[in-house]
Amino acid sequence: MKVHHAPNTRSVRAVWLLEELGLPYEIEAYKLGDPSMRSPDYLKVHPMGRVPALEDGDVTIFESGAIVEYLLARHGKGQMRPPTESAEFPAYLQWLHYAEGMIMPPVNTIVVETILLPPERRNDVNVNRATKLLGRMLSAVDAHMQDREYLAGDFSGADIMTGHACTVARRLGADVSDKPNLEAYIERCNARPAMQRAWAA
Repeated sequence: MKVHHAPNTRSVRAVWLLEELGLPYEIEAYKLGDPSMRSPDYLKVHPMGRVPALEDGDVTIFESGAIVEYLLARHGKGQMRPPTESAEFPAYLQWLHYAEGMIMPPVNTIVVETILLPPERRNDVNVNRATKLLGRMLSAVDAHMQDREYLAGDFSGADIMTGHACTVARRLGADVSDKPNLEAYIERCNARPAMQRAWAA
């Protein structure tokens, strides 16, 4: 398998999951803004010229959540995914999708307004609104994590998705000091050797 990866992006999720599963893979590494990501060859892999993308034999798939679901369904052998009939399965689905549906939209706004745009084009109103919204999104995770180690029973694909999103939010400066359950959860995820290897990739 080949992962098209750039450091500090959502492609960390794909590498993290591959490391957790102990699957063999190679990395095709890029830097953000790398012109090769707009080449005709790469646009056949990911039509938006972004990461992550995964090549697995004759399968090519992009979008980090889709990659997580694909790897667990095709290669997980029942790991990191509760059975559909289990009590944890609805929570697993919810938190698997919560990352992109709730946490990453305000994160994206903050990244654009504070990093990607030149200072003269930045909008403090957008940043303040996104920061407030992000706090609400993270509060829901904090409340859910009361008396839990992971989001849906044992460590799962939901933690790959939302654990990564929570980590990114904190790295961007989200204040989690009033969210002790969330803070402990982020530390727990980042203490996992597979996640450490993914961040270093």
